[in-house]
Amino acid sequence: MTTESAETPSTAPAPVAPAAPGKSARSLARARRRHSVTRFWREYRTHKAGLFGLAALVLIALAAVFAPLLVGSDAQSVTDAPGRPMESPSGAYPLGTDQFGRDLLGLLVWGARISLAVGLLAAVLSVAIGTLVGITAGHFKGWYATVIMRVTDWFLVMPTLVLAIALASVMSRSLWTIILAIGVTTWPTTARLVRAQTLAVESRPYIERAQALGGGHGHIMARHVLPNVMPLVLAQTTLVISGAILTEATLAFLGLGDPTSVSWGGLLQDAREAGAVSAGHWWYLAPPGLAIAVVALAFTLCGRAVESVLNPRLGATR
Repeated sequence: MTTESAETPSTAPAPVAPAAPGKSARSLARARRRHSVTRFWREYRTHKAGLFGLAALVLIALAAVFAPLLVGSDAQSVTDAPGRPMESPSGAYPLGTDQFGRDLLGLLVWGARISLAVGLLAAVLSVAIGTLVGITAGHFKGWYATVIMRVTDWFLVMPTLVLAIALASVMSRSLWTIILAIGVTTWPTTARLVRAQTLAVESRPYIERAQALGGGHGHIMARHVLPNVMPLVLAQTTLVISGAILTEATLAFLGLGDPTSVSWGGLLQDAREAGAVSAGHWWYLAPPGLAIAVVALAFTLCGRAVESVLNPRLGATR
């Protein structure tokens, strides 16, 4: 009887014990994420400018996604253009027509797809490069940090637009060329910010404790440094997107964009070639220019709001 009572407690709870902590840990992690998202949105809503920027971006993004339903899939066609060339705004064509007779409103909606996609992808590439360089330079230090930061300084002092034009000129004219040209020339600012944050994180005591417990370089950077710099990276991404959209529009205006796709910068280039400036056809120039300005402003407002939410001390000093 004594043997049975000794065996029962040791064998009965064994299958149940591992399952309960695992389930509770996952539920706690989900609850923490939900709480973080709720708290972020509650604080973000206090920034009126950030809400205005977010609303503008949502409307423009929805228009870009549903462009085939809103303006039709043939709005970019030159051969099936419904109107006469260079018509002024009217009931049939609220923004007028281009030199081929295409509806400028439809072209503006379709151009949002290219401009937003190029801006987002270029910003992601730029921030990814800057984050990788910044974390590794802040972690390894020594000769590696010296060399990589001198390269970063060289990119900082060189005009970004000139480098992007040089890359776009020697490569084939495509959207991926524009994305690559913007991404590989705009990362130094992110790299410097992330490196400074990495140095601050690695000076904390728990990093020394993790190293004493056998944590390697990859473990320290991925599990301890990266989560702490992600708020900065997120805020920086929203700010970089607006610059990437402006750079894409500039490259397209200079004739270095993809000639087979319609973008806002490409519309400005077409208007210049069609003589809209000298002819006074303002409806050909104003809509794409205003669209670029509104999207760049909206991303900037969102970025400032995100930055203030993730760094409350920044908001207190403003």
